[in-house]
Amino acid sequence: MGGVVLSAAALCAAEKVGSEPRNANVRQTEADNSVEALIADSDCRACHTLDRVLVGPAYSEVARQYEGRDDAVQQLMRSVREGGSGRWGDIPMTPHPDLSDRDLEEIVTWILDQKDHVPTPNESETTRYAYTLGDGRTVNLDFQLFLEDDSGRVTEDVFRGYLYYNSYCYRCHGLDVTGSELAPDLRDSLEGGLTAQDFLATSMAGREAEGMPGWAGFMSEQDIRQILRYVAARRFELIPIGRPRSEIE
Repeated sequence: MGGVVLSAAALCAAEKVGSEPRNANVRQTEADNSVEALIADSDCRACHTLDRVLVGPAYSEVARQYEGRDDAVQQLMRSVREGGSGRWGDIPMTPHPDLSDRDLEEIVTWILDQKDHVPTPNESETTRYAYTLGDGRTVNLDFQLFLEDDSGRVTEDVFRGYLYYNSYCYRCHGLDVTGSELAPDLRDSLEGGLTAQDFLATSMAGREAEGMPGWAGFMSEQDIRQILRYVAARRFELIPIGRPRSEIE
């Protein structure tokens, strides 16, 4: 039976040509995973995502801002190390003096490579859930408060918000979101127009001048959003004071 017979040298060359891109891709993936692990171990993800605004700008937007600058790595390293505000808004960035130069350079170099990702605008959830208030009015929420089994039990998200709030936030804002003289009543803050984005940003960054700590690095975006859902439920008195019945009991 006829066919093409390759010499040993040709086979080795073919194998080399075929393997180099794959090995390069593997090495790149491993490098990306290493840097993403560094970011996960820091508090970066509490305020930043790859392609959308959270508390701070998206990594992709930062990369485009620094694109073409010869000193991009050094300048961004300095910004991360020293923190500050003004470049991307009024919310201050926490300084990171404890990051080693090597880890910081790896993180910054990875961020600067993300310019091709297009940031997506923050959009509220399109699904709305209607609930009847005590006075007969109806309120539409952008999250599910109760399970659909008519048991009166709250979802896991809302219950975890209750746990987080009454473990950490109550000291200043009042037990079960009932208000306090130490800090604003969060029910009034939502009534006055405090947005979910503002709630998230303030919770993560804190307000040092007013004695409020920043929770970035301790709580995640999901944790803060769960707290917000619990606070919103208490604002409308859809759930009473005390431990709500939940799906995880």
